[in-house]
Amino acid sequence: MQVKDIMTPDVVTVSPRTSIEQVATLLLEKRISAVPVVTKNNKIVGIVSEGDLAHRLDEDLQVDRSWWLKMVSTKDTDYFEYIKTHGRHAEDVMTKNVVTVDEEMCISEVAHLLETRHIKRVPVVREAKLCGIVSRANLLQALVSGKKELTNPTSNDRELREAIYQEINSHQLTSHGGLNVIVEKGEVELWGWIESEPERQALMLAAREVNGVNQVHDHLGTVAPWIWNT
Repeated sequence: MQVKDIMTPDVVTVSPRTSIEQVATLLLEKRISAVPVVTKNNKIVGIVSEGDLAHRLDEDLQVDRSWWLKMVSTKDTDYFEYIKTHGRHAEDVMTKNVVTVDEEMCISEVAHLLETRHIKRVPVVREAKLCGIVSRANLLQALVSGKKELTNPTSNDRELREAIYQEINSHQLTSHGGLNVIVEKGEVELWGWIESEPERQALMLAAREVNGVNQVHDHLGTVAPWIWNT
């Protein structure tokens, strides 16, 4: 099984000039922990995570670095720290030199990459442009999907997956980022988060309506919408 078979293709992104406040709001609304930063031509230049935003919280709480960190820091480190804690836009706080993977990569290689780099997700590129994102959650979803072996889907399964995403996106049926669709032998599994039962029913129906789908399995979790409005 390859990255393109389990990745989330509809990636929530921001531009380098997106404000920090907008990034934080987006992470909360979409229930995601990081967002890629892309240029107008969809080239990835960085990624902003909850950890990157935590620098600003430290500054707001006036948390000083420990004495030993001050001793080993360089002037450039101090400059970068100031930018991280005082920057106003995504480009100021994002992690640069982002690790990416190709959509054709085997998922076992991705699992090894995430483990050795101690990261939770990695952007997927096609011809140097962002085309998806694959996370530990995507790997786990594939592993617990009830299949004994992670075999490569057929070309028909991949076409079904793309058609399901097109149907869902054309009607804007999702309230959160990270919807994942896994297809094998015409059987579809939906993973992600919803805010209501009507949303669940709409997503299930959208998958069933695609010609060639034999069965749809529901793995969607419910999140109360008021949680993200407090």
